[in-house]
Amino acid sequence: MARDANDLSEQTVGAGGTPGGLGTFFIGLALTVAGAYWLTQQVEVTSGVWSIYGYNSFGLSLIPFLLGMVILFANGKSFWGHALVFIGVVIIFTGIIMNLRIYFQPTSLFNTLLMLGMLAAGIGLVIKSLGSYQKNE
Repeated sequence: MARDANDLSEQTVGAGGTPGGLGTFFIGLALTVAGAYWLTQQVEVTSGVWSIYGYNSFGLSLIPFLLGMVILFANGKSFWGHALVFIGVVIIFTGIIMNLRIYFQPTSLFNTLLMLGMLAAGIGLVIKSLGSYQKNE
């Protein structure tokens, strides 16, 4: 029996609202999650010292935040107080992220290829499932 492309009542809706591919989507999602989890387990993240010209500079990043807090406690509706607190928080989070050091722990080539292969295959299957999916009948 031939299917009419305009007959939506007979088509199954799969991943992303496209016809079919729901099984492919979940297999791809499982591969992606497993590969990403395994890859992130091989990564060690540490932080370093905030320094400018050899001196610890974390305290300097707190000045806009603390000044904004002082202004907000004096006048809770102050635009400049809110702006300084926001700028201070952005500087602090940016500094934390910029001072992270990420190291890939030693592992075998086979494990590395398996991790990256699972991640790539999973992403490919998820992308494939989001497009239209045709079965040979």
